[in-house]
Amino acid sequence: MNELLVLANAMVVTATGTPPFSGAVVVEGDRIVEVVDGPPRRSGDATVIDLGGRSLLPGLIDAHVHATAVDADIQAQALRRFESEIAVLAGIALTEMLERGFTTVRDAGGADAGFRRVIEDGALASPRLLVSGRALSQTGGHGDQRAAPEEGGPAVCAPHVGLLSVVADGPDDVRQCAREQLRRGADQVKVMASGGVMSPTDFLESVQYSPAELTAAVEVAESAGTYVMAHAYTPTAISRCVAAGVRSIEHGNLLDGPTAKLMADHGTFLVPTLVTYEKLHDEGAQHGIGAERLDKLARLIDAGLDSLRIARDSGVRIASGSDLLGSMRRFQGEEIAIKSRVLGPLGAITAATRTSAELLGLDTEIGTIEAGKQADLVVVDGDVIDSPSLVGSPEHVSLVLKAGRILVDHRG
Repeated sequence: MNELLVLANAMVVTATGTPPFSGAVVVEGDRIVEVVDGPPRRSGDATVIDLGGRSLLPGLIDAHVHATAVDADIQAQALRRFESEIAVLAGIALTEMLERGFTTVRDAGGADAGFRRVIEDGALASPRLLVSGRALSQTGGHGDQRAAPEEGGPAVCAPHVGLLSVVADGPDDVRQCAREQLRRGADQVKVMASGGVMSPTDFLESVQYSPAELTAAVEVAESAGTYVMAHAYTPTAISRCVAAGVRSIEHGNLLDGPTAKLMADHGTFLVPTLVTYEKLHDEGAQHGIGAERLDKLARLIDAGLDSLRIARDSGVRIASGSDLLGSMRRFQGEEIAIKSRVLGPLGAITAATRTSAELLGLDTEIGTIEAGKQADLVVVDGDVIDSPSLVGSPEHVSLVLKAGRILVDHRG
């Protein structure tokens, strides 16, 4: 028989839509078996942890990370890092995410099934990991890391473990490359559907991949029982993705009202990644990010908050991602505080728990504090509704449970 664990005297934030309350959560094995409003009704031989009024949340979910982007300047990383070096540093980065209270993360390009296997085997203390393998990019698109003067076939951009892409042009090539990522164990397919900040030869407003190419990727993913996530900024790029059946739009900083309504009508998720623009703009120069890329970033910071307001008002399902690179991942939790400016603290927490679990297709198992769910739980010092900046801050995380196991304990 599994031992009972009672987390008592907590401010319970269930992320189910009910207001936070003073109560307790009872865990048996890997499952939540009872959620109590008030003192626990049973303890018996259970281990009881008095949380002293601390906030108790579902394990946090980051739906857009790049574990293998160990340097902010990802182009330079590919030239100076050994594969073994990147793999070790990526493992450390994943452990640090767990320390911040993230119990599930979706890698948006770079990590492969080997990372997931190591975590599932228990060899690495890490959030649960969903991988995309190599993102698909058109020639000269956001995933094509060749500088303009370079010649030669692009087959695979960046030769090492890292923020990797594969260049695929035309529906048949896209179809084959998507199948290859799934063959190699990808949980979902990532495509680059517009320009980006860190790519060397495109511009933000560029629309990448034709409707036929996007449809080919979606057909492959759906045939394998999964979905496509798409990097996209502009209304035209986003609209193409929605029409093709893409499940989630990553970033979406230039979203407008009609496109947001289209997303809402189709049930398409938005994964804003607001913190990465602020931090890259603030620290990019010291990491070797050039002026041209910094100019791109400046245009996206305010636009990101505007797009979040538009998405909220249009009823778009809003999940949560960070997209931070290298040492800037230490700001991962700040994404929730930034979102709270528009969504409110409880709305921002819900985006990083319940809605992200829905996006990942894991909402029957994680994302809320309810009886029967896996016991992914995080304890945060202080009141997260009054101070959402506490969420995801390792200095304020007391306990982290993943599937009922205490993996982080900083109670002192």
